[in-house]
Amino acid sequence: MAVLSQGCVKDLQDEINNGNWNHERQVLEIKFENQVGLATIETVDATSGTIDIAINVGAVPDLSDIRLESMLLSYQATASIKPGDALNFENPQRAATMSVTSTTGETRVYTVHVNEFTEDVTGSWTVEVLTVYGGTGPEYGGGAIMPLADKPWCWNEATGPMAECDNILTFTLEGVTDEGNTYGTCVNNPGADGKYFDAIYIGNNPESGQNVDLRHFFRQIPEGESKWTRDYSSGTISFTDKDGRITTGAFVGACTEDMGYEKTFTITDNAFEFNLNGTDDWTNIYTDYDKFVKKPRKFWITVKKQ
Repeated sequence: MAVLSQGCVKDLQDEINNGNWNHERQVLEIKFENQVGLATIETVDATSGTIDIAINVGAVPDLSDIRLESMLLSYQATASIKPGDALNFENPQRAATMSVTSTTGETRVYTVHVNEFTEDVTGSWTVEVLTVYGGTGPEYGGGAIMPLADKPWCWNEATGPMAECDNILTFTLEGVTDEGNTYGTCVNNPGADGKYFDAIYIGNNPESGQNVDLRHFFRQIPEGESKWTRDYSSGTISFTDKDGRITTGAFVGACTEDMGYEKTFTITDNAFEFNLNGTDDWTNIYTDYDKFVKKPRKFWITVKKQ
């Protein structure tokens, strides 16, 4: 029995060493030049699979020479293409094929589909309205959605929220990161009045009676030039100002957002949307101070493409 057991162990080890057990032939990860976001990889059956990728068409002359940057396969599997090789998607189907073969010789053919991607944040945008959703205890009527300019007594006359509402935001695309995130430069021009919203709250302050600097809430897109990065896997856009401060929000299209408790906000064109982290203030519930200073919840910068 001992001899038989040793033989079984030896046979199993030989099979492992030879790879005769390994039928795996999958693409686990894949990245092409100018790819935006992660690839969607699906196994259809034993012999076929699909891969969907998005290519930034603004960075390539056409889709006839899209080069593979990196690929991760199943253990011991090999592919018909390698990093540096190119596929031709310049056809009506925007598709090409590649194969992956297991160490036992079984092959799966993947059809790679390209979706043409254009970064929609690029270009120039006019700032239209600054809107906040805030307030302690929305379940008790403490929440409200309102443009900041609807409360002019809360802000400086010359540098209140209306100072921002002629600003021009110009986004330039510079490239795509290894992770598939787009990035570039944003220039926040102060517009014809030459002024930015200073985000200084001058309304009634029941706690100290002093003005309050709210730039940590309402200066989400930096003044002047900044760097932006758009992460398509998380659905976010981040801004980095000249001092290294980073703010993160989302770029959203036309929609109506439900805030709960019968409160909605409608975006007609586009908006930059930021979640804010205020602090509940039950003592000052229902006041402007609570909504702007203590418990702002969400901030929208509504924009329109020029």
